[in-house]
Amino acid sequence: MKPAKVIGPVIIIFAIIIAVSQATFVVEPGFRGVMVTLGKVSDQFEPEGFGMKKPFIATIIPVLVRQQTRELPSECYSSDLQQVKVNLRILYKIPEQSVVKIYQQYAGDPFTSLIAPRVQESLKEAAALQSAEQIVRQRESVKNLALDGARKKIGTLLEVVDLVIEDIVLSRELEVAIESKMVQEQEAAKARFTQQKAEIEAATAIIRAKGEAEAIRIRGEALRNNPSLIDLQIVEKWDGKSPLVVGGNGGGANMLLPINVSPGGAK
Repeated sequence: MKPAKVIGPVIIIFAIIIAVSQATFVVEPGFRGVMVTLGKVSDQFEPEGFGMKKPFIATIIPVLVRQQTRELPSECYSSDLQQVKVNLRILYKIPEQSVVKIYQQYAGDPFTSLIAPRVQESLKEAAALQSAEQIVRQRESVKNLALDGARKKIGTLLEVVDLVIEDIVLSRELEVAIESKMVQEQEAAKARFTQQKAEIEAATAIIRAKGEAEAIRIRGEALRNNPSLIDLQIVEKWDGKSPLVVGGNGGGANMLLPINVSPGGAK
């Protein structure tokens, strides 16, 4: 068999294999495909999975639609003109309906040209409404303001899922001033608590004293109005022992001594 007769069919088979491979494509999970035919972008994206295309002249560009996370350092100024450095983490994703437009306008990666500048702008606007101390203490409020502003600026083209403020860096002098103020506020709160506790204890003692005085007054009135109550109290407190009167004939004071009576009656 001549070599030419063998090489010819091999070349044909190889060409067919290449043509078939060029006519098919696979879009991986988490991606959507953008078909570009001779420089023209298709209006519809290609879903994940297997598909057919025109061989040699059409290309499938994968665009990630999963949620992505990117870090973004940013600098802003507070309402009291203090420089604040903020390290952000941005969570975002590309909606299916925006895949083709994102590829056409931002080459499939809109973070640097679309997301980052809008988020930084929104963060600066939010920080300008708060003092440096408030930015540190109320970072969640600042984050929410920046997130709402970024979503409005970006619109529906992209979905900004969330912003996370990982770190806030102030000048050393400002950090010392804020720490000193926080210590003073804690000491003032402790002093107020001590004062309130003392006031409550004093009020409780006054109420207790008034209650005891009122009880004594009521008892005194009862004894004045009913002298027989004294005899009744004496009887109630008597232990059953006969008293012994000891006294002199000279008119001195008499003493009442109890007489112990044994069970047999002996004194």
